[in-house]
Amino acid sequence: MQGSKVYVGNLNYSTTEDDLRTLFSAYGTVATVNIIEGRGFGFVEMSSPEEAEKAKDALNDTEFKGRTIKVDEARPPRKRYNDRGRGGGYNRY
Repeated sequence: MQGSKVYVGNLNYSTTEDDLRTLFSAYGTVATVNIIEGRGFGFVEMSSPEEAEKAKDALNDTEFKGRTIKVDEARPPRKRYNDRGRGGGYNRY
């Protein structure tokens, strides 16, 4: 694993950042937790790529709060151009 941040998907909407911190702390030191409200996913950053890999291997496809969670290496954010997904400032058809 390249980075130390993992994506956690299919979360129960009642899951809190403290819940994820507790779950992932069994596999190393949790640096940050960020849940995207109302979307059912979030990100956990561990203190090293090795700890992130260990957590991913142990927790992917396991049940947590009644849901089977998906844990994978976080991808870098996509480059965004503007609100309409096109470059430039005018609609040119």
